[in-house]
Amino acid sequence: MKKIMAAVCAASFTVLLAVLLAAAVHEYREIVTVPAVWEAAADETKPGENGRKETEIKETEIKDNGISEAETNGAGMQETETSVPAVILEVTAKADVLLAGDICIQDYIAGYYDDQGIGRLVTEDLKKTMLEADIMMANEEFAFSERGTPMEDKQYTFRIAPRYTAIFTELGIDIVSLANNHALDFGAEALMDSCLALEEAGIRYVGAGENRERAKKLEIIEADGLKIGFLAASRVIPVTDWNAGKNSPGMLTTYDPSELIEEIEKGKGTCDALIVYVHWGEERMEFPEEYQKTMARQYIDAGADAVIGAHPHVMQGLEYYKGKLIAYSLGNYIFSPRTGDGAMLRLTFEKGGKQQAQLVPFDASAFPVAMMEKEKQREFFDYMESISFGISIDEAGRICYTDGN
Repeated sequence: MKKIMAAVCAASFTVLLAVLLAAAVHEYREIVTVPAVWEAAADETKPGENGRKETEIKETEIKDNGISEAETNGAGMQETETSVPAVILEVTAKADVLLAGDICIQDYIAGYYDDQGIGRLVTEDLKKTMLEADIMMANEEFAFSERGTPMEDKQYTFRIAPRYTAIFTELGIDIVSLANNHALDFGAEALMDSCLALEEAGIRYVGAGENRERAKKLEIIEADGLKIGFLAASRVIPVTDWNAGKNSPGMLTTYDPSELIEEIEKGKGTCDALIVYVHWGEERMEFPEEYQKTMARQYIDAGADAVIGAHPHVMQGLEYYKGKLIAYSLGNYIFSPRTGDGAMLRLTFEKGGKQQAQLVPFDASAFPVAMMEKEKQREFFDYMESISFGISIDEAGRICYTDGN
């Protein structure tokens, strides 16, 4: 908003100065209204250095509209034809959505935070990037709870006290997916504790809840006048009891994609862009399974504007299908030092359906997680191109479409 007001003030000053100069030179005795000619202007999205893209102002000068000459005045002076350039402000609504992969606040990570604050988890520049996004989303790979019993025969079970939602709020996380293979590690009561803790912290959630209707609920967040919708589902659960029932807590699953497809079709007309976040794939595999590719296309055919994956704990490839981005897995984010190199994904949506995508690479080989050094980024982008499908990535991390589908 500050950027918009500054541009508007500058433009208004330019017009005022031009009118005053014309009046001084030609001794205008009347205010002449310049006819406005609106000129359409196409412009590529240009993500800013820190990722936040506020409403862009485009200035178009109006060509000479021929302010007619005035009649000879009383002193016998003839006023000449003059044109005053006008400035038209074309406002383009844009919303930046920053998406991260798996976050798991384990005990030792909570300990870092208790001892040294949020700066022990992520560096200041990375935190700034998250805070400046219009909407920030991640996958919550644990439960905010101190209750429940760990699931038997499950190798890893994760939970942390609800007070640590403070980590999410300090990082600017607006919405999370709860549709994954850890949200019910400590049972339904721990899941419900998570939902309550998130609600009290003002953080939205999708993909799970007190019953099936809540688990499949479309959450819509408005940014810069655009309504961005979110749905989530999992294709990775340890037992069928994790499915949400009509009157029982759980999550929306997508082993059969028909229910998620139905929710996409119902929701696509209620928002300007719809993002589907899915837990799927094989752990530690950099290429998606065939079912991931099939389902991603089905979701987009149903009306999704982007499909984002998690669960493999590593980055998987990127692809455009019908002009919509598929990120098969964003891997880990705040999880463990074994994460190494990774990236968040910035999606920029415009009114009318235009979108651009950009990787925000980071180094998670130690805490705090840090922005990837510039000299390493090209190598990382080359790697991402090698495991992707029909895309290229420029020096700024922008994901470009190269081959048709």
